[in-house]
Formats: sequence, C-alpha cells, structure tokens
Amino acid sequence: MRTLVFFDLPNIFMKDKRNYLKFRKFLLNEGFIMLQESVYSKITLNSQQCQLLIERVRKNAPQKGIIQVLNVTEKQYAQIEYIIGEPNSKIIDNEDRLIVL
Repeated sequence: MRTLVFFDLPNIFMKDKRNYLKFRKFLLNEGFIMLQESVYSKITLNSQQCQLLIERVRKNAPQKGIIQVLNVTEKQYAQIEYIIGEPNSKIIDNEDRLIVL
C-alpha cells in the first residue's frame, strides 16, 4: 500500500515557516519521499500500519493549514500517468527499499 500526504501550510510569518519546516522534516524522518512540492509518499505494509502512520501525522500536524492523507494500493499507484515530465528513476521507490530486521 501507499500512503500519500498532501498539505498546504501557511509560511508567511516566521512561526508558520518553522511549523512548515518542522512538519516537512517529520515526513522525511518517517520515510516519506517527495513526489512534488507538498505531496509526499510512503510505502506501508498493510492497512493497520497505514492507520498508525496517519495517527503520527495527525499528532505532528501544525495547527494551521490543510493536510490530507490518502491510502492506495500499489496497483492503483502504478497507474499514475505522467502528462509532463517523467518519473525519477534514481530513487528506489518500491518494495526493494524495504529492509526487514
């Protein structure tokens, strides 16, 4: 499964910019990959892990702005069509990235 996070956070005032950077850093530390500006993606194993991840996002969300989360299957995610541009093939963004300890 994939968990996609879309967000639109204010960054006019210094406090808002700090909150934006803090939330973005949280997403990167959680293992999300930026698809485009303010759209991040992460592979999850099952729906239970998706729900736990959504709770962590909710816990670290700033007070202002809009944050949306969408869970899709790998089959649905693979159907993304690139109208302009192309996927970045330098990033391992599939099950090969998963490390089981």
